[in-house]
Amino acid sequence: MEHELLNAEKRIAGTKQVLRALNAGTAAKVFLAKDADGFIYHRIQNLCTEKATPVATVDTMQELGRLCGVSVKTAAAAVLK
Repeated sequence: MEHELLNAEKRIAGTKQVLRALNAGTAAKVFLAKDADGFIYHRIQNLCTEKATPVATVDTMQELGRLCGVSVKTAAAAVLK
């Protein structure tokens, strides 16, 4: 999983960007932090189910931010098609 996100040619980080990519059908796989706000977590999880997009979970928002190469905590990220 770590390699997927780190080595992705196109990736995005952040709730708004992930929701936008899911709605546009451009997200190939979504990564969610287990410690993200419950509302955000379930909103993205439900949209992934609706759009048949695979989801992987990461233990913390801090770890997900690090995997995305950003210095802030991140609730969600995605690898783009």
